[in-house]
Amino acid sequence: MTTDLLNHKLDRAFDHIDAGGKGVIEREDLLGLAARILVGFGESPTSVIGSSLVGGFDAIWSALMETLGRDGYSRITREEFRVGMEKAFVSGDRYDPVFRPAMEAVAELCDGDGDGMVGPREFRMLLSAYGTAYDDVDEAFDRLDRVGRGVLTVDELVLAARQFYVSDDPGAAGNWLFGPL
Repeated sequence: MTTDLLNHKLDRAFDHIDAGGKGVIEREDLLGLAARILVGFGESPTSVIGSSLVGGFDAIWSALMETLGRDGYSRITREEFRVGMEKAFVSGDRYDPVFRPAMEAVAELCDGDGDGMVGPREFRMLLSAYGTAYDDVDEAFDRLDRVGRGVLTVDELVLAARQFYVSDDPGAAGNWLFGPL
């Protein structure tokens, strides 16, 4: 059973995918989010990291469709998205084998120089693809950078994604992944 907080975050995730505001999403919408991320970083979808990211997002869609008992080309509503996310990734066992690799690919893309760190510039590029308001990005970064280093580690970014998508803890730093709720 999801909490109001988690439902609110899942609604935000739905809106990230439903960039056109149609009220339903389909596979192409999720792959469109992947494309926006790749374009922001100037990365080809056929590169190693690009393929990993696109494949990861496609695997998330497949897990949602399987959980909902749908074919991969179905449209789903906001409520169906909540149900699918909860069953597959929150209470289900699909987060680590399916969702986490996609988030790792996103974080690795943000770490362009491979030093294990994501700076404010890369974080801003990422959140721009998700549609986060420009003025909210700095505060989100600062909330995730709890020790004030001025960078996030790839692991911190992956953990923040987990907290955003599956945690009902109101104090989790990952609640700030895409700005204020």
